[in-house]
Amino acid sequence: MAIKDKKYDSESLQILEGLEAVRKRPGMYVGSTDARGLHHLVWEIIDNSIDEVLAGYGTFIKVEVKEDNSVLVTDDGRGMPVDMHSSGITGVEVIFTKLHAGGKFSADGAYKVAGGLHGVGASVVNALSEFLQVSIHRNGKIYQMRFENGGKKVQDLVVVGETRKTGTEVWFKPDQKVFSSTLFNYQTLEERIRESAFLIKGLKMQLIDNRSKQRQTFVFEKGIKEYIHYINKGKGALHEPVYFHGTQSKIEVEVAFGFTKAFNENIISFVNNVRTKDGGTHETGFKSAFTKIFNDYGRRMNLIKERDDSLEGTHVREGLTAIISIRIPEDLLQFEGQTKNKLGSPEARPAVEAIVADKLNIYLTENPKVASSLIEKAVDARNAWEAARKARDDARLVKKIKKKETILSGKLAPASSKNAEIKELFLVEGDSAGGSAKQGRDRVFQAILPLRGKVINSEKQRMEEVFKNEEISTIISTIGAGIGSEFDVSKSNYHKVIIMTDADTDGAHIQVLLITFFFRYMPELILAGKLYLAQPPLYKITSSRNEAIYAWDEEQRESICQKFKTYSIQRYKGLGEMNSGQLWETTMNPKSRTLIQVRIEDLAEADLRISVLMGDKVEPRKEWIDNNVSFENEDDDFMIEGVIGG
Repeated sequence: MAIKDKKYDSESLQILEGLEAVRKRPGMYVGSTDARGLHHLVWEIIDNSIDEVLAGYGTFIKVEVKEDNSVLVTDDGRGMPVDMHSSGITGVEVIFTKLHAGGKFSADGAYKVAGGLHGVGASVVNALSEFLQVSIHRNGKIYQMRFENGGKKVQDLVVVGETRKTGTEVWFKPDQKVFSSTLFNYQTLEERIRESAFLIKGLKMQLIDNRSKQRQTFVFEKGIKEYIHYINKGKGALHEPVYFHGTQSKIEVEVAFGFTKAFNENIISFVNNVRTKDGGTHETGFKSAFTKIFNDYGRRMNLIKERDDSLEGTHVREGLTAIISIRIPEDLLQFEGQTKNKLGSPEARPAVEAIVADKLNIYLTENPKVASSLIEKAVDARNAWEAARKARDDARLVKKIKKKETILSGKLAPASSKNAEIKELFLVEGDSAGGSAKQGRDRVFQAILPLRGKVINSEKQRMEEVFKNEEISTIISTIGAGIGSEFDVSKSNYHKVIIMTDADTDGAHIQVLLITFFFRYMPELILAGKLYLAQPPLYKITSSRNEAIYAWDEEQRESICQKFKTYSIQRYKGLGEMNSGQLWETTMNPKSRTLIQVRIEDLAEADLRISVLMGDKVEPRKEWIDNNVSFENEDDDFMIEGVIGG
């Protein structure tokens, strides 16, 4: 029987004034309250400074992390408006206390081109900070204003000195009551700041970390052309990076690209310096022009025979790294959905298409040797695709014929449910662990696929070789959503794909090999948040009363052991040492397990990292390990600390 004693009338409605709404639901404004949301605060302030640069004011931005994890962002733009607004408060106070307020809304506003369109950035940072202090150099004076405790004004805008400079300084400290951690990561800041510097030629960006005494300055006179150099490092570039620039229909287009010996394509796009992770009309225009011009040139030079089919886009783009950066006026700017991840502006496609088609045709004509080698590479890619497609078709045929035999042989233990929205696929290392997982699972929604043989390193092999690998072929068939450009995440048979390996170096190696495969051939699975790593415990501590408690790391083990006078410890060397009940309780039960979601924070950095760590070039990998991995001898085990991927 429902409880109906709660009153619902106008007095039940709560009005959140000013910045209260932000503190009530911070995730709506910065995405989350974890590390991603924390760093988003810095991006919001940096983006405001970048908008000044895009408007033609300012050439320098500095980001400084203080010892107490507060951040100071300084630019040399015009300085925020300090005069009175029509609302009765200064422009500075409007910017930091009013949501959806700023100079980016009207066609004749302060910014013709801007990345921050919603006017919530600065005010949201203020709302989620312990304190925020802004200093403005303008009109020969230094103005200062301060807020504390989530955006409450504690100091009016006052003049604190004189200056010959112009610009804005925003100093803030994230609120520990809002974020799970307020510890800024240097590498995360470095990657984003470097990217921003690549996108604007000549912009000088400086990162200073007073905690670790690290300091870096980024300035790239050739802009995104140097970005291609950076991304393709160690991949075996086939030619010097190519750069195009042009303007059509008020849309400014910059494109840089370079082909490598790699087999995957990597297209990274931006609109007004905002990364469009899901592409959009500008990427569509780029791909269309690229495919057309390559085919036209190939036919014209008899590099593609009359009897042969035209090259498809996937053939042309094999091994391609491309950066697309467009600047589009506010009145033409449209994004699809609630986020800025996909551009919807219809005007962007013909603008990009026309500029790329014209410039690419000229480049191929003037560089016949490079053009011939790239066409030959694309033809080889087409042949490889056809061989791979035949291999997949053969595999599907064999699967249909031997479906019952495959399941009975123990390769795949399917879930009984047909509902893909609840089903989980566990990729389990070894037959022993696979047997325990099959016995311990919930058969309704959990499927088990034991991995018996060695998983191929898909970074070093062509597609047809990858598909010949039995383990990979089985994974592709089991997920059932296709592969490469044909992959459709909506057709996945599973809501979660969970990699479950031993908690040792061999298990970690298998994890990395599988993540590499998914990143290269099913990246949409990761982007959709469907790939996970299981976290089996390292220890089982049993007390004298036969009470069993599990520990996932050394710190937990020590904490648990301190609670007992006498106890025994079992160190799990592999999943197979756990019986089915223990495996379910610790690693598979949704109510008690811990999963790590595999995410791509920065596509370019993740691509570079995988190329370096999993590619066939030894020197870049050795250099990365020397700079990023520390080996500590502890209890005769090597402890490896590092970061793999974005």
